[in-house]
Amino acid sequence: MKKIRVGIAGAAGYTGCELIRLLHAHPGAEIVWLMTGQTHAGKTLKEVFPHLRWARDQVFAPLNDGDPQGAEVVFMAMPHGVGVGATSRFLQAGCRVIDLSADYRLKDPALYAQWYQQRHDAPELLAEAVYGLTELYRRRLAGARLIAVPGCYPTVSILALAPALKHGLAVPESVVIDAKSGVSGAGRGLSPGTHYAECNEDFLAYKPMEHRHIPEIEQELSALAGRGVNVCFVPHLVPMTRGMLATVFCKPADPARVSDLQAVFEDFYRDEPFVRVLGQGELPRTKDVWGTNRCEMAVRWDPRTRTILLVAVIDNLVKGASGQAVQDMNVACGFPETTGLDRIGLYP
Repeated sequence: MKKIRVGIAGAAGYTGCELIRLLHAHPGAEIVWLMTGQTHAGKTLKEVFPHLRWARDQVFAPLNDGDPQGAEVVFMAMPHGVGVGATSRFLQAGCRVIDLSADYRLKDPALYAQWYQQRHDAPELLAEAVYGLTELYRRRLAGARLIAVPGCYPTVSILALAPALKHGLAVPESVVIDAKSGVSGAGRGLSPGTHYAECNEDFLAYKPMEHRHIPEIEQELSALAGRGVNVCFVPHLVPMTRGMLATVFCKPADPARVSDLQAVFEDFYRDEPFVRVLGQGELPRTKDVWGTNRCEMAVRWDPRTRTILLVAVIDNLVKGASGQAVQDMNVACGFPETTGLDRIGLYP
């Protein structure tokens, strides 16, 4: 298998760490450089991530201005707004760019400015960027030059709701998403709210109905439903390292069709290698997807309250970020979609 030369910008963060872990085990990828900020520049891989000492040791270089240095694919694992200029230059140099920030997920630059409190510096690229939820956009991803990897909360929420909205089983206006994330979802940077003493033995909701992932979720759910969708979205911080669970509530569009729910979900994801619809006697849990690129979900109907209940889990750092980015690379570059992702995990 021919190897694709890969660079990772922002390689010292949690998503960068997962990219290194996954790509070092990918038979079709060769990491040719790792770039990071000044804190880790000049350090070796085993110094920054001792648990990856089994991988080929490399030195973290300072972020440059967009010189690809031989890379054919560049993963941008940087905060929103930071890497836009470099991304444009990587594209001009002929690289394929897979961006893990929020910079290219929203198609409307006005929405980006509203929710991220800054102007988008490359609005001309928004139309070209392909939203990297492979299960929905596989055909568009093939050969794509710029890919916007979905956020973790949108990934689990959209996958949970896609079959119900696509097939008209749920009332779009009734959607309520109650989601929980492990602390790694906040990134590796220091903040009072993610210090051990602050978040251990605690459980809290944060940014209810104003989280930045809301317009991304609504954009994609609206496309599925064929009309505008607004959701009530409440995220929570759970004192665990990784993992994400979404509990979604919605009302049936046609109560006579609720008996079809399980079959519709199973058929929708029948050929998807990384989505598993559990049987009626099962419910997903975050440990079952630790370190994997899988999403597992369950579907329920409550006749007493006439409510559809959807429960879905992912690993926020893998299917919610780096694993999905590698899945996107596989499709865009012509590798089998599961390459490097089918035998990974952290929990026996």
